Amino acid sequence: MIPVDCGLPEISACFSLAFTVRELDRVPLRQMPVQIPDDTDFTSFKEQCENHEGWLARYNKGGVTVWCRAEECNTVQKLKMRITCKDVRADTVYDVLHDTSYRKKWDTNMIDTYDIGRLTVNADVGYYSWKCPSPLKNRDFVTMRSWLPLGNDYLIINYSVKHPQHPPKKDYVRAVSLLTGYLIQSNGPSSCTLYYLTQVDPKGSLPKWVVNRASQFVAPKAMKKIYKASLKYPEWKRKHNPGLKPWMYPEQNTLPCVSVADLTLQRADSLENIDESSLNEEKAHHSEEED
Repeated sequence: MIPVDCGLPEISACFSLAFTVRELDRVPLRQMPVQIPDDTDFTSFKEQCENHEGWLARYNKGGVTVWCRAEECNTVQKLKMRITCKDVRADTVYDVLHDTSYRKKWDTNMIDTYDIGRLTVNADVGYYSWKCPSPLKNRDFVTMRSWLPLGNDYLIINYSVKHPQHPPKKDYVRAVSLLTGYLIQSNGPSSCTLYYLTQVDPKGSLPKWVVNRASQFVAPKAMKKIYKASLKYPEWKRKHNPGLKPWMYPEQNTLPCVSVADLTLQRADSLENIDESSLNEEKAHHSEEED
């Protein structure tokens, strides 16, 4: 499951959030500039979260629902998840998803994450790497993330970009976030609904059991982990720089500025493919996220 804390989906007039993987591969590079999401992109993302037409329910248990797109239940599939978070304010979940210091306390699959630079008051670029179940190779991302508090709704979206100073690393497979994001909707003073929508190309031929496990085990566990982390966050934050929230107060942001002109879109077909399709599930060592 891909987080959005350090960047992380699809953008703008010529590069719409609604593009599928196949459409992206047909668009010439010169028509795919890196652009900051606007209100239309956030609205499109919200509609994808709320509209379930064309989605297949793959999991519905314990307050968590997981869907995949009917035509995309394959390796590069689009997954959508929803969980109701009782006794948690919407802005608390929003803070949890932003706070990289706190993420290190609860995201046990994370290897490393850091912010690279800021683009605007509500957009930045970041790096994230995470542990895959052995013997799969670990994956990492460089992504551009943008966020928008909108009344009772909070949105965070991202997509993969190339940064000249952060090329693919030797010991990782550079994956591609085509569309990843969160929608947090307030249900009142102490309850909210969290949506997580993601379409990621893991760059490689993965075994079918890996794809199935993503929707049946990894996704539900990860949603519950965010919920539990949100319950504990207020107490943790009171002891750790309680006033520091640069995602809310731009004047606190000390990241170096990055020009959007220095970034290019990370296309999946420009990265190396790794064939891991023959790996046996019985020999795999699953992470804590799945236990």
